[in-house]
Amino acid sequence: MSKFNKKKGGELPPVNTASLPDIVFMLLFFFMVVTVLRDNNLLVKNQLPKADQVEKLQKDRAVYIYAGKPSARYTDKYGTEGKIQIGDKYTDVNSLKFALTEARAKLRPELQDRVMVALKVDEETNTGLVTDIKQELRDLNMLKLIYITSPGTELDQ
Repeated sequence: MSKFNKKKGGELPPVNTASLPDIVFMLLFFFMVVTVLRDNNLLVKNQLPKADQVEKLQKDRAVYIYAGKPSARYTDKYGTEGKIQIGDKYTDVNSLKFALTEARAKLRPELQDRVMVALKVDEETNTGLVTDIKQELRDLNMLKLIYITSPGTELDQ
């Protein structure tokens, strides 16, 4: 007859962690691919008007100008008048040329002459503000202008 030996300690065997670095790197790459980084913090209210004929814009050659009343969390500091936002900061009509020149300089050199200006204007914004922006764009010879809208028609609610 054979003897059965009992294990002396009732301990559990150690956990195999050989595949743990693979799992960690796989999760790291997943989140790097899936995460979208925001370019700008939107400081103005931006309820875009609706249009039924919309077309996609190439983002690599566009400078975005946001116009509208300040968002609800900024009304105490900036009031309720229409504001212009380029990048992450407000600008006024007088310093718009400088801000646009700076934004144009950030583009690739071969696209700086063919820059498109994309206006994202809130549907309740005063037309005078848009006219002032367009006049400054004419002075800078930035004549390719696109109005960004949301798809749909005004009848859609």
